[in-house]
Amino acid sequence: MLKAKFITGLDIGSENIKILVVEERKGDSEPEVLKYFRFPSEGIRKGTIINVEQASNSLRSALEEFQNSFEQKINSAIVNISGSHIFSTPSRGVIAVSRADQKISPEDIDRVLQAAQTFSLPSNKEVLDTIVKEFIIDGEKGIKEPLGMKGIRLEAEILALCGFSPYIKNLTDTVLNAGLQIQDIFVSPLASSRAVLTPRQKELGVVLLDIGAGTTSLAVFEEGDLIQASIFPIGSGHITNDIAIGLRCDIDTAERIKLEYGSCFLHSGKKKEKIKNIHKEEPLVFSLKMLGKIIEARISEIFDLTNKELKKIARQGKLPAGVVLTGGGAKLPKIGEMAKKELKLSCKIGYPKGIAGLEQDPSFALVAGLVLSGLDSEQEQPVFGEKFTTKIKKIFKIFIP
Repeated sequence: MLKAKFITGLDIGSENIKILVVEERKGDSEPEVLKYFRFPSEGIRKGTIINVEQASNSLRSALEEFQNSFEQKINSAIVNISGSHIFSTPSRGVIAVSRADQKISPEDIDRVLQAAQTFSLPSNKEVLDTIVKEFIIDGEKGIKEPLGMKGIRLEAEILALCGFSPYIKNLTDTVLNAGLQIQDIFVSPLASSRAVLTPRQKELGVVLLDIGAGTTSLAVFEEGDLIQASIFPIGSGHITNDIAIGLRCDIDTAERIKLEYGSCFLHSGKKKEKIKNIHKEEPLVFSLKMLGKIIEARISEIFDLTNKELKKIARQGKLPAGVVLTGGGAKLPKIGEMAKKELKLSCKIGYPKGIAGLEQDPSFALVAGLVLSGLDSEQEQPVFGEKFTTKIKKIFKIFIP
């Protein structure tokens, strides 16, 4: 039996279920990989669970197969939530400082955060996560730790990450039905950014794009704060579908073509390739130029959606640390060059950091981020008294007027 304390990340994706178990280390040592596992998923479309029974069965099968080669039983996991129903909304709370000497107390901070949390949402929406962006004292912005400072008026700005309640319940039901307890839930783009982005990138201003099979997650940071998050219902799996339609082949052959010949680079001339057609005797002959056009069209759509999100917050082409691409879709050849052209930003491919022994593969970013985010939560210490932490307690109910 393993005596070391370990933590489990569970990425429930449109094509695969990924499980990552790491061993916690004392001090500043990085956690170390104990086991990584990937298993096909069912009942999930565009990041959202549409069939709880199918999703539960596939997760249960994944766990059973995983446990066959891992001696310690997994009872709980840190889970991601994805889908285009996820959205972010800013909110602000305002209070008068209570003490006669105008010194801000832990109670004042608790009150202003409660005020910031008090906003209306439709009854079928709820908050998944809430990030404190800054405090404002008598109009002075950019304050991170107001405890002990003096002022008359205290404000708090937060960013709430929200989702559609039935979809959230589908996720929790799926995990619980498979026999797992949920240790924590993190919104996908926030988890991916934890594993991939550096503090300097977040401080300068950066957009992360995690291109998965069924969705693309976006997170924008500036001055260290998350300022925008969203999830597009388009991913690299849609490229496979487009190839199957455009080249008139089956989906398995289309996936092989994407992996072996796919590129965002448009080939000139009439060069053709030949590949064995899985379900037919004759090989499939296709044009590399045609393949490039199919891939470019779908990737261009993802970047168009990204530009629209950046335009909403007046950051289009204005992020000094550029764009960081991660997820399985980031492995597509020449995608970085296309991102530079379409987004007018510098571009890097993001690999997960902070876990010893983890393969340097962009497709591991989300599950690695779940584990690291879970470790952060465990180590998070109260800053302004027992009730307050930098990140407000998750999945609280909003006051409905």
